[in-house]
Amino acid sequence: MVDILELHRTVKLLVFWSLICLVALSTVEARIRHYKWEVKYEYKSPDCFQKLVTTINGGTPGPTILAQQGDTIVVELKNSLLTENIAIHWHGIRQIGTPWSDGTEGVTQCPILPGDTFKYKFIVDRAGTFLYHGHYGMQREAGLYGSIIVSLPDGVSEPFAYDNERSIILNDWFHKSTYEEATGLSSIPFVWVGEPQSLLINGRGRYNCSLLSNPSLEACNVTNPECSPYILTVIPGKTYRLRIGSLTSLSALSFQIEGHNFTVVEADGHYVEPFVTKNLYIYSGETYSILVKANQNPSRNYWMTSNVVGRKPGTPTGLAILNYYPTHFRKSPPTVPTTGPLWNDTAPRLAQSLAIKALQSSIHTPPLTSDKTIVLLNTQNKIDGVAKNVNATSSNGLYRLKFNSTVDVVLQNANTMSVNNSETHPWHLHGHDFWVLGYGTGKFDVTKDVGKYNLANPIMKNTVPVHPYGWTALRFRADNPGVWAFHCHIESHFYMGMGVVFESGVEKVGMLPSSVMGCGETKGFHRP
Repeated sequence: MVDILELHRTVKLLVFWSLICLVALSTVEARIRHYKWEVKYEYKSPDCFQKLVTTINGGTPGPTILAQQGDTIVVELKNSLLTENIAIHWHGIRQIGTPWSDGTEGVTQCPILPGDTFKYKFIVDRAGTFLYHGHYGMQREAGLYGSIIVSLPDGVSEPFAYDNERSIILNDWFHKSTYEEATGLSSIPFVWVGEPQSLLINGRGRYNCSLLSNPSLEACNVTNPECSPYILTVIPGKTYRLRIGSLTSLSALSFQIEGHNFTVVEADGHYVEPFVTKNLYIYSGETYSILVKANQNPSRNYWMTSNVVGRKPGTPTGLAILNYYPTHFRKSPPTVPTTGPLWNDTAPRLAQSLAIKALQSSIHTPPLTSDKTIVLLNTQNKIDGVAKNVNATSSNGLYRLKFNSTVDVVLQNANTMSVNNSETHPWHLHGHDFWVLGYGTGKFDVTKDVGKYNLANPIMKNTVPVHPYGWTALRFRADNPGVWAFHCHIESHFYMGMGVVFESGVEKVGMLPSSVMGCGETKGFHRP
């Protein structure tokens, strides 16, 4: 005879474990995170000088996307610009299975026309610090940018400890409109954009309005709260993770916190073998996480600074304040802000690049050999209407890569059109991460330099600099079906054509969603 009491106990136990399983499933189940954005023009004064900027929901930088690894992000974006198309790139998100959401106008999507609404939908497949920004014309420079922060799944911990975290975006800022700059870049004679007027930290800077002939007429006001310094408040003794990204249009930067060393632990979403420094060199499109301990005199505040490197600075230092609680946050530091390292000293910048290795416990071993090598010469030449130059290539072709093949790209830097001048170029690859195999000076030697590649613990990144008169070698596997841009992340350089397109495995993409079919009046038109 069945023991009724025991049966009741068994049923209760089964129900109890079922509830636990349901709770466990709910905690690991990926979520769908919805964002509704409206992009429009507004007058803003991020460096005290008022100009027309491109905003998301009224702000620049735009809203920070917060998610957990495995979540689905849905951004419903309405283009309320009156005369301009839009596309937004999700920088560092590989778009596995959703290449149409990469946000590269002319490559992976039609632009979003004025008055139209487009829905981006993609999965954030790994944790890390990422970015988003306009990818139509020069909209990133006009203020269309922000951060993406993806945390680890529940129950998984970082390989380093900290008490709290903050996000910081570094930028440079021009007073001319992007239309003026684009017109100059497209003109004969050529008109360069010049140096930025200000450096911004989290969308705030300070331009010297007295440099203008009539500040009031030109709407420059240093008392405007929009341009008060960004303030990061810390509690003495605590350790903070600062997620730092650069979305400069032109400038390579150094970042320092007065009186503080810090530890670099992440680069472009990958863990770094930790190293301590007092200066972080950061190039447009890169992200880093640094750990800073609030271990200095708490009775005062400290400067956080950004300075231009790699170009002769014509731009003042970018300033923010590290505020030690309970010191008043408006209390200025008693010191003069640093002007940073020498702008034309390449050696320490190359040394930092070489120092960035994968964390020993998180190494993704690269393939030992490649199937194809592409060498891209970074230089300047005139085209159209001038003498032919065999080193100058302008076309609408693309590189067709065998799916799942391993590809090496060697970025070789050379002269600009100015005498004895070579610039730093940060290159960004869409749809993939790559292994950084090496850096060097001078001309790349295929017989000698390949043997020096770091195949043991190379860092994986999505953006990498090539230093003046040097080379950078990277390797990636063409394993993400789609069509992907690879380009210099300097806004004006990309506008002038400094980039290529890789295509691989497009036959594996499958059915495109109807939302990406056609532009404007052709939207929804399909083959019979």
